[in-house]
Amino acid sequence: MRAVFQQSLSELQERLAHMAELVEASINEATTAFGSSDAELAENVIERSDEVDALALALDELAFDILLRQSPVASDLRLVVASLRMSSELERMSDLAEHIAELARYRYPDSAIPKGLRKTFTRMGALDVEMAEAVVRLLREQDPAIILEIRDLEDDLDKLHAKVFTKMLSDKVNADALGLVDATLASRYHERFGDHAVGVAKQMQFFFSGEIATDFN
Repeated sequence: MRAVFQQSLSELQERLAHMAELVEASINEATTAFGSSDAELAENVIERSDEVDALALALDELAFDILLRQSPVASDLRLVVASLRMSSELERMSDLAEHIAELARYRYPDSAIPKGLRKTFTRMGALDVEMAEAVVRLLREQDPAIILEIRDLEDDLDKLHAKVFTKMLSDKVNADALGLVDATLASRYHERFGDHAVGVAKQMQFFFSGEIATDFN
């Protein structure tokens, strides 16, 4: 029974890492599609979102089955509880990548990025991709130092999110009302993607230490 239990825990961790890898692919393609107005690439992201949703449901079912059948304690219990929360965070990250892709698709063949904000959104997208990559490494390698990497990346992302609104209130951005709405939504999606990556990091910190993190300062 112990061997079966450990196999189930390993399966749980593998499913989480696989979900994170799909999320990484989605945000990579979504930011590329957003920057280049690539409707086909945007469709890939939108279709992948259903796969992530199905994986999240299956992962949650496995976690509940472990709780009911094995009654885990200590670090094993923390892993199962954290996995349920991380599954939700990863699913939401996938949804946000989908939202970014949808903006690119809706504005095709035009660009969804107003003039004056291209460099900012390119950097925001790159930060989201870096955070997604860090989440995958955190789940695969279980190195607590990666948690701090994610925190620092989120700080940079928050600054850029604030910069978008500052620029939109200036005369540096040339856009119609729809363009400003697109920029507002896109900035929010990027920023929230980072928030959920931090959510995964906090759950891993809970798994490592048993302490519920409120912040990383």
